[in-house]
Amino acid sequence: MTEPANAATPDRPQPKPWVAAIHAYVPGKSTGADGQALIKLSANENPLGTSAAAQAARHDAGDQSRYPDPDSVALRQALGALHGIAPQRLVMGTGSDELLNLAAQAYAGPGDEVVYVCYGFSVYDIAARRCGAMPIVAPDTDYGTDVDALLAAVTPATRVVFLANPNNPTGSYIGRDAIARLHAGLRPDILLVIDQAYAEYVDAAVDDGALALAASATNVLVTRTFSKIYGLAGERVGWATGDAALVDMLNRIRGPFNLSLSAQATALAAVGDQEFVAASRDHNTRERARFVASLTALGNHGVRPLPSEANFVLIEFTGALTAQSAYLGLMDHGYITRWLPGQDLPQCLRITIGTAAQMDEIADALAQMAGSAA
Repeated sequence: MTEPANAATPDRPQPKPWVAAIHAYVPGKSTGADGQALIKLSANENPLGTSAAAQAARHDAGDQSRYPDPDSVALRQALGALHGIAPQRLVMGTGSDELLNLAAQAYAGPGDEVVYVCYGFSVYDIAARRCGAMPIVAPDTDYGTDVDALLAAVTPATRVVFLANPNNPTGSYIGRDAIARLHAGLRPDILLVIDQAYAEYVDAAVDDGALALAASATNVLVTRTFSKIYGLAGERVGWATGDAALVDMLNRIRGPFNLSLSAQATALAAVGDQEFVAASRDHNTRERARFVASLTALGNHGVRPLPSEANFVLIEFTGALTAQSAYLGLMDHGYITRWLPGQDLPQCLRITIGTAAQMDEIADALAQMAGSAA
């Protein structure tokens, strides 16, 4: 017989306190307050879509009644060939989000600390709390990563340091020397996770050296995604590389069939179409520069575009036109962007780089709103 519950027994299952403290991830919106579909420039998706080769592969992915390759062998081989990485040093994930969470889960827990920069990707806080660790936020310098502040935030309890480069949502970027200095300043038992979701948008001439560091160090993990420049946000494909022991730990706790047949086939074809990647990078570089120039001209209205190496621009509003007003005004023009009060950035909008016509229309709309608000 079941013993009667005493008065102190809860009347329902109780979550762990560190899980209850998590604020769920808030994705970029695609509709306005009235439910009307808007042009979505809130989630940093590729305005050029997906390569034709990848689209074709999705429709011919194989027998969906069979389980996919649990190790994504063909995809890891293709990525290894492209980046000069041994396939056994690659692990696949359902987007890089899964891998970021697994990194924290494998190396941190209750009583440990996870450090990341102020205005870092919101998943870092979730990843830390999900495994019971304490998130520690290092201060920034003008919305950018401050290596000295990150190092100063490290304590004997630190187990993982997250760094997005380029950073989301600010677009800031630190170079090879700064990355090397950060790594050199960390204890060897601290895992440095360099999140390179937007790395393919960065000119190869200013590569931050993270992949090379992951190949030589035992405590560096680099994550990347197919959601951005490859245009495969809907397939949820990411990858990570690091020392064999790091990869082994992530393989132990990832989902056993975490990439579907279509995800593997589509990503494999996408890797083979580097012309599409180059075209996407060229488009982004060109349109981002034009958009930033248009916004810089509004400086006397308190509109400041922050430097970005990603496929978006974070805009600070300090004049009569507020970020919230700009956000609502752009919705009236048919666009949904990312207003960020939930990330302590109520004064900022993050706008994905879209087509040339879209960026011109947004720049014109902001200019009109700034002039009217003055």
